[in-house]
Amino acid sequence: MSPQTEKARTVRSTKKATKRRSVGPSDMKGEPKVQHFSVDLMDRSVDPALDFYAYAVGNWLRSNPVPADKSNWGSFEELHERNVGLIHRILETAAKDESAPLRSVKRTVGNFYASAMDTARIEELGLEPIAEDVACIRDIKSVADVFRLTAEFHCKGVGGGARTWGPSVFFEATAFPDLKISTVYGFYLEQGGLSLPDRDYYLKDEFSVQVDAFRAHLTKAFGFLGEGPDKATASADTVIAIERKLASVSQTRTEQRDYDKNYHKMTLDELTRAYARTPWKEYLEGREVGQITHVIVLQPKFFESLDGLLQERPIADWQVYLRWHLLRGSAPCLNEKIESADFDFYRHTLMGQQQQEPRWERVATVLNWDIGEAVGKLYVEKYFPAEARARMMELVKDLSTVFRERLSRLDWMTEETRHKALVKFDRFVINIGHPERFRDYSSVRIDRGDYLGNHRRAHEFENHRQAVRVGGPVDRTEWWMTPPTADAQFNWSQNMLFFPAGILQPPFFDLSMDDAVNYGGIGAVIGHEITHGFDDQGRKFDADGNLTDWWTKADAKEFSARAAKVVEQYNAYEPLPGAHVNGALTLGENIADFGGITIAFEALQRRLASDPSRRKNIDGFTPEQRFFLSWAQVWKQNCREAEARRLLTIDPHSPRKFRVIGPVSNHPGFAKAFGIHEGSPMWRSSDSRVSIW
Repeated sequence: MSPQTEKARTVRSTKKATKRRSVGPSDMKGEPKVQHFSVDLMDRSVDPALDFYAYAVGNWLRSNPVPADKSNWGSFEELHERNVGLIHRILETAAKDESAPLRSVKRTVGNFYASAMDTARIEELGLEPIAEDVACIRDIKSVADVFRLTAEFHCKGVGGGARTWGPSVFFEATAFPDLKISTVYGFYLEQGGLSLPDRDYYLKDEFSVQVDAFRAHLTKAFGFLGEGPDKATASADTVIAIERKLASVSQTRTEQRDYDKNYHKMTLDELTRAYARTPWKEYLEGREVGQITHVIVLQPKFFESLDGLLQERPIADWQVYLRWHLLRGSAPCLNEKIESADFDFYRHTLMGQQQQEPRWERVATVLNWDIGEAVGKLYVEKYFPAEARARMMELVKDLSTVFRERLSRLDWMTEETRHKALVKFDRFVINIGHPERFRDYSSVRIDRGDYLGNHRRAHEFENHRQAVRVGGPVDRTEWWMTPPTADAQFNWSQNMLFFPAGILQPPFFDLSMDDAVNYGGIGAVIGHEITHGFDDQGRKFDADGNLTDWWTKADAKEFSARAAKVVEQYNAYEPLPGAHVNGALTLGENIADFGGITIAFEALQRRLASDPSRRKNIDGFTPEQRFFLSWAQVWKQNCREAEARRLLTIDPHSPRKFRVIGPVSNHPGFAKAFGIHEGSPMWRSSDSRVSIW
């Protein structure tokens, strides 16, 4: 769950992983397994006052080590795998039905899937799908040529385009509502160009092992492109040198979160004057946005350094850099040896994953990304019941009522700011399940024998769709997540919340469960997303979705003081020896977690008060206890150490254990429900508890 677009310690054998999997081959029988809330997941031998997380999910943690084909395993991953399994059925059926009309959703999805599963054809083609691109790189004569080809790569999804996988080429560039004029689309330029997960990997000694492994991977990759050992080694060093320079001028993840400091709107004349050696004309024309009047540069110092680097390095170095990014950006669609090498470094070395997921699972994930609303339309038709949307609307209404009333009576906010906050809240729009109008992909040519071509044409379609709207009115019906996605989102520039069909399933949302479980699960998720509208960055956007300062100085100061306590609390958590949570990086998500359980708990209390018959113990637990247990079970997870370290570096979410114990230890209702007393590890004194929303 993120504001715009969401691991500790076990390894399991391949044999056990195969036994565990409930979603699998096309001959599987019955529905993919649903993981409901259950007291059987608990470890009652643990005192909840000592470690509530182990108490709530300890049996699950012991019984569910990370599968061999995963880097982490928890509720989100279980649900993702279930959804992918359901998508798999849809794709298999669609691929076998060639009677569907040629440009129909079913035929489009089926042909794309068939092209991806035709491994014999992919092996036969070898490097042929990228041969023309390799030739274009070889023919580069100038920096202008470099940027013309970069624009083409971005359009095709080879890093930095509208929707892409893998590292970006030089930088990211995409269309999104203008943060200060939310009714029109802007065109954003953002730092990028790195193949490793974060700038820290290049700059800190603690990641030297990963850099050495990256160098070995690069050498192997250039070997695939026909380079001998010496030349491949030299090419690898060139890529690392370029990317290390880009890393040295890149902002930290925490710095990137501050939109006030990162919004720099420029005319095209200002852009070309500021970065005079960068051929922006060629790039923007290649991205179909040559006629726009403004761009929004998020990190000017990065682009200033890139501007100089383009002239410092010879064209031959940029040819090396582009060859690498071409191969990396195409690897998942190429032959087995290239795809396997890509997995070995990016999934095995960097994340600890022991083996690849089944091909059908990898492909289903790609299709949900490339043509997600086509896949989503078929998914919703088959797997999203109308009663789920109706029940969600009821929960959203309950949570919204509570939040509005809490906002109306906050004791630390002045009336001037409160009035504007209420106006903003009343503009919130809730989207549930799926868009009312699904995207039309009928213009995308899908060839059953051209997997990489299909992937690229889908990206070109998306790039064009975004390019032609820059400077035009924002489409407020657009979804920023696909329907099968197991996540939720708040969009600051539109004051919109999104709850896709993919997350409206157990353990988050369960029509068979009591109110306490649902309020502790999806109810707290709803509260979390509502709170994002008023987290440390979300609060800076007004009722119209514009980035502007609408707070009084006194209220802003008070909010910052309270937020600082949240940072302090999370900085103290140490998931791995010597590695602490970054409280500043995770602040927005932590504030949203605090707000989520606070709002949902109060909504549950009102629900129980309105109908006393609902107040009953189940499995020996009170509704309040089941509420907090449900919250904990939503965040259950085991994680490989390599992945845990990677996420501590890049993820704006805290490790899931601390998404449980951080918020609950801060909530007075938790202490009362489980009899937590002063001096216990799960106790926080009243003066150390943080109350914001």
